[in-house]
Amino acid sequence: MRDLLQDVIRERPLLGDGAMGTQLMLAGLEQGNCGEAWNLTYPERVLAIQRRYVEAGSECIITNTFGGSRIMLTRHSEADHVVEVNKAGVEIARQAFGDRDGFVLGDIGPFGGLLAPFGDFTEAQVRSAFEEQAGALVDAGADAVIIETQTSLEELLIGIKAAQAAGSKCIIGSMAYDVTLDGSTFRTMMGIEPERAAEFMEENGAHIVALNCGTGMEMERARDAVERYKKVTGLPVMVQPNAGKPQLINMKVVYDETPEQMVKGLIPLLEAGANIVGSCCGSTPEHIRAFRKVMDEYLESRGMDRKGGEHASQAL
Repeated sequence: MRDLLQDVIRERPLLGDGAMGTQLMLAGLEQGNCGEAWNLTYPERVLAIQRRYVEAGSECIITNTFGGSRIMLTRHSEADHVVEVNKAGVEIARQAFGDRDGFVLGDIGPFGGLLAPFGDFTEAQVRSAFEEQAGALVDAGADAVIIETQTSLEELLIGIKAAQAAGSKCIIGSMAYDVTLDGSTFRTMMGIEPERAAEFMEENGAHIVALNCGTGMEMERARDAVERYKKVTGLPVMVQPNAGKPQLINMKVVYDETPEQMVKGLIPLLEAGANIVGSCCGSTPEHIRAFRKVMDEYLESRGMDRKGGEHASQAL
């Protein structure tokens, strides 16, 4: 029986992947179109992106299903393909690993609206959509379900419960924080502080607490978030900071941190206790390649290898 992700990362940190959306656009996806549908129409392009991350050193690949719920797919007239899109997302990510070991994280992103009474969707509608998506991801063999880029505890809870109902053996809750205008702290758009988010996730059965994306959430802020998480929970922590700040250049959004710049923050993140480190908006396989080199050196310096545990010579 395969080891659970949450157990493996207590033994040594793992390397995640990088951005998918910007990579899809580089591969030809037009702004506003449905990238998740590419799992069915252009699976070879999705596979090529995820394979590049694996070749760069990723040990955890997030499926191309961020907008794969029925609510999101309906906006692209793809509601009839919910199960197929999510099943293919898992299969493509697994194929990207080839004969290498790796964990496939089934991705559930926000449903893209507000819950009633502030928005047009009822809790029952969102629950149904998330349960359908989580079920498809788990049935297809995802090693974990990640409910990501969350800003409210209400939607996060629906996602966690959906993953539990689907029988996921590992559930990751990932929040999107924004740095405040005065730079003094960061919280979600709905005002949730990281300590409250971590406590809430642990109380409700998540196995890993995480963060991704968000305005100003770069490597240094991600380290701060890890430290704040660790003060209130013993759960493992996953972080996916952005590759700097977005800039509009020649009518294209470009993130301003190079792999060489971004990787400088990796060791502080690991020393703060991050158990999975990847990257989010604007990052590329080259960012992950730089992370891999530094992470391997870090593990080596602590007498560990990428298979986990101590080197054989030190274990004797």
